[in-house]
Amino acid sequence: MREYKNTRNPILPPDIHIPDGEGHVMTDGRLYIYGSYDETANEYCSDRYYVVSTADMEKWVIHDEAFTAEAVTWIHDGNAPKYPGIDREHPTPFMKKILEEAAGSNDIQEEGDETADEEAVFLYAPDCIYKDGRYYLYFCTSDDREGVAVSECPQGPFTNPVQLPCGGIDPAVFIDDDGKAYYYWGQLFSHGVRLNEDMISFDPDNIVDNLVTEEKHFFHEGSSMRKMNDTYYYVYADMQRGRPTALGYATGSSPLGPFEYRGIIIDNAGCDPESWNNHGSIECVNGQWYVFYHRSSRGCRQYRRLCIEPIFINPDGTIDEVKMTSQGPGKPFGPGEKIMGYQACGLKGSVYIGAEENRGAAYEEKLTHICHGDEAIFRYVHSQVEFRSIRILASGSGQIEVLMNGHSAGTVKITDGVQLNRDINMPAGEYELVLRFMETEGLEIREIVIN
Repeated sequence: MREYKNTRNPILPPDIHIPDGEGHVMTDGRLYIYGSYDETANEYCSDRYYVVSTADMEKWVIHDEAFTAEAVTWIHDGNAPKYPGIDREHPTPFMKKILEEAAGSNDIQEEGDETADEEAVFLYAPDCIYKDGRYYLYFCTSDDREGVAVSECPQGPFTNPVQLPCGGIDPAVFIDDDGKAYYYWGQLFSHGVRLNEDMISFDPDNIVDNLVTEEKHFFHEGSSMRKMNDTYYYVYADMQRGRPTALGYATGSSPLGPFEYRGIIIDNAGCDPESWNNHGSIECVNGQWYVFYHRSSRGCRQYRRLCIEPIFINPDGTIDEVKMTSQGPGKPFGPGEKIMGYQACGLKGSVYIGAEENRGAAYEEKLTHICHGDEAIFRYVHSQVEFRSIRILASGSGQIEVLMNGHSAGTVKITDGVQLNRDINMPAGEYELVLRFMETEGLEIREIVIN
């Protein structure tokens, strides 16, 4: 178990990469987040899950290992059922494009690959729910199989896995007010079914296909279900803008639809030059609704980390799109407070958040690969008095124009990594802080302090 205190994005320590966050307030009043776990730059997820929890959105607990692929007995059982995942005989427009442009891409799982390394079966995104004294963890593996394991504790460990009679990825679970439970899953094609009372089985003949579709709802993957009043909210990875970097949602009057597309809640397209997907959920915590999502880092599609933003439900039930922020569920950064380079919430150009090298045993990160014209965005900073100075801890050389709500507040010149204080001039208030980089040579940014 590891404890961490933080209210800013990314939420967890920079060496902990938990994407696909499903947030649930459980019976003890704590928020528990269930997600996958990234470990490398060339593979999504890994062979284990860790559960994260908090009572106040500030003090976080990263619990011990909750479940591992080693416990999934059917992975290497040649006699275990293998159910179809993606319907390759009826490809969606996006599927056709991917297959044409990038044959073998791991963004659409290849089925029946007999040459695959048997040890490379990973656990993809999970979900979890409580019923009658037990917690049910629904999981999927990278070979398109799905299952459920059980625990008496929300953080696990989860045991006694049972295979479910379906194929695909990204399971989600929901229990309605009448106690009936529903299961959702799918990549490119969405599916749903009512679970049996035992929570570990369902009748395949009752599966409802195409609850939401790519053509009508921009659905890609990552199903998640919630209910507000009498309306069901189906949240998922939305590809309206060309890549599934957004979380979109559709609403309906029944847990199995039909659903009407409503829009985008958040888009992580600017978090990294290689940002590719998003997966998350919405949940009400202590009276406030939040969206849980992830951002990739290190100039790749992986190393995704948990981020959180408050959202607001309009009187008509719609959800306005929110921007990614550095402050997350916490307050804006104040005068004299360190803003770490890895807390940038938006990046333009080739700059990305990278791992620090040769800095001792502690894992650290920085803004790196900075080129002329790149930008790093931090939302938000706030002061009740005017801003007068900025200090930037960096290495390398370059000029940095400091922009606050789009207005130039001054320029900082860095030579050979000297830490400098420079005068700026901006009235009191709340601002989006942007660093615009020029004439760079090996420039890397570690932290910023604004006063």
